[in-house]
Amino acid sequence: MEQTEKGTSAHTSLKERQRQERRTLILQIAEEVLMEKGYYETSIDEIAARVGIAKGTVYLHFPSKGDLVVAILMRDLQHLLVKIDEVAATEATAHDKVEAILHCAYGTIFIKRMQLLSSLFHSEDAKRHQKEHGDTLRDLSEQLATKLSAVLEQGKEAGEFDATIPTPIMLSAFFGLLSPRGYEQLVARAQMGKDEVVRQLGRLYLKGITRL
Repeated sequence: MEQTEKGTSAHTSLKERQRQERRTLILQIAEEVLMEKGYYETSIDEIAARVGIAKGTVYLHFPSKGDLVVAILMRDLQHLLVKIDEVAATEATAHDKVEAILHCAYGTIFIKRMQLLSSLFHSEDAKRHQKEHGDTLRDLSEQLATKLSAVLEQGKEAGEFDATIPTPIMLSAFFGLLSPRGYEQLVARAQMGKDEVVRQLGRLYLKGITRL
């Protein structure tokens, strides 16, 4: 009896591992297709074909194309939270920490994710996604704001940042630096690479909050 239970448990664990691996692969391929074609031109059929599975299998993991976009964004936000923890734990100055976080948050890939999210929330089933995933996305965003606020406060205490500027204002300015549309317009007008746009915006932001 005990051996049977162990065998069943091992079988279940294997099936669950295979399910997770398939889910990860679907998400990876979906990401590639979405980045290539954009939200509206991407189809579940193409994602399934590239993965090498039936379309119905994709739907078992992700009920819709929108759910795939949300899953990608949630994964990226979680990775960003981990990165912020790693940066915050270093001996670097608060200035350097904020600069590193800014480059993570506003990197080329993340901007493209925001373009996908914008498309999602203008789609026909936008209300459903907001209802189903809104709380989770807000929670991740709040965690991000809390961690960044701690670094900004550290900079104030160390005399690096202007203590007369309220931290919520610094935080709002950080998140308002760049929109996906503004990003593309800046790249076109400034005639510089996307990474350079982010670097220059970071310089502008840090000059604004640095103590004189």
